Amino acid sequence: MRDFATSDHPGVAAQLARLGALTLPQGRLGLEVIEGLLAALGDPQHRLPPVFHVAGTNGKGSTCAYLRAMLEAQGLRVHSATKPHLVRYNERIRIAGELISDEALADLLARVLDAAEGLGEDLSPSFFEVTTAALLLAFSETPADACVIEVGLGGRLDATNVFAKPAACGIATLGIDHEAFLLRPEAGAPEDPLTRIAFEKSGIARKDAPLVTQPYPYRAETEVRRIAAAVGAPLFMRGEAWDAAIGETIAYRDEHGDLTLPLPTLVGLHQAENAALAVAMLRHQSEVHVTPEAMARGIRDARWPARLQRLGKGPLTELAGPRDVWLDGGHNPDAGLAIARHFTGHPPLHLVLGMLANKDPAALLKPLAPSLLSVSVVPAPGHDAHSPEDFAGHTELPVAAFPDVAQAIAALPPEGDVLIAGSLYLAGEVLRLNREFPD
Repeated sequence: MRDFATSDHPGVAAQLARLGALTLPQGRLGLEVIEGLLAALGDPQHRLPPVFHVAGTNGKGSTCAYLRAMLEAQGLRVHSATKPHLVRYNERIRIAGELISDEALADLLARVLDAAEGLGEDLSPSFFEVTTAALLLAFSETPADACVIEVGLGGRLDATNVFAKPAACGIATLGIDHEAFLLRPEAGAPEDPLTRIAFEKSGIARKDAPLVTQPYPYRAETEVRRIAAAVGAPLFMRGEAWDAAIGETIAYRDEHGDLTLPLPTLVGLHQAENAALAVAMLRHQSEVHVTPEAMARGIRDARWPARLQRLGKGPLTELAGPRDVWLDGGHNPDAGLAIARHFTGHPPLHLVLGMLANKDPAALLKPLAPSLLSVSVVPAPGHDAHSPEDFAGHTELPVAAFPDVAQAIAALPPEGDVLIAGSLYLAGEVLRLNREFPD
């Protein structure tokens, strides 16, 4: 599976093989194992520069990209951790602005996996817990001014949820995703699905650490407020403590004053919303100073691959001729709506779709329906994926099947741009094939 990755570097490959042998024990979710592993490594999570911790259903990765770009525009050294990797495992760990080298990664994973073997069978860690311990250990050993860390799954029980008092916590959009984990029955947890998602995501809140959020539907908003009050986290919700009007600029306002900021280079209205959340997180914390000028530069400079990315020239896009080829890893209904908003008014396009079998097959097809000329279904590399028959009931267009993206693109008629979407695993394969490697 691409979660575990491969590498041309022998040392990294050896450790990734060890990492790939780990699984999540059935029914075991919690923080006990990551806490035990971190303790065996000397608790590196307590030796970090100020941490910005970001959760959410969609937008958390982009929010992290804006935070890093703004902090770096201020001239600060920034560690960052995002998930998943698209092409190389190294993408998950950025040390003081640079992707971790193969040599450093091989040594780091060996140290963490060796420590994990000493915990015993009852505390056998998963891939995700080893990955989190590794990045926290790396961040603790190199000086920096700030850390930006993306939650992997949920928040309350995510392996990254080990910080005593982050500089700020942020929650991007809330929606239904990863139902098997986030909506599993649990005593004391809310039964309403969106309320349960809010319960899980706001589990990153900490006493006295600012919790900065987007606005949410009433039942989700009520749950976020309840959690923040219960733990003693000051809550800064959009529409109350801060706001942003998105037009030709981002007109941001809060109690500290008004800012006029540029729109992001990243396309889509939702990217301006994510940038505004990052600004609000920086404005409502006191550990790191970032000027409005640096915020503006960071908004323009931020890059985040496979999110409404127009692919450049490469072996894959050559097959499409002069047309534009877009790539997005979105796979849930909220992502589908965001993608559809971008293509509203755009000439009709061809959708090349690969989606994991545990995702909603209508998530992209339903909102994109008015914009589509055709639907081509391809596998999601290394994973169980939806078949063409799974999608056929959600579109009036014929659904064609192809063994890979290259053959799907080559078979398209000459008119119309192309959108490749449905899975970050598919997006990583597309970037690899087109030789556009995230740096």
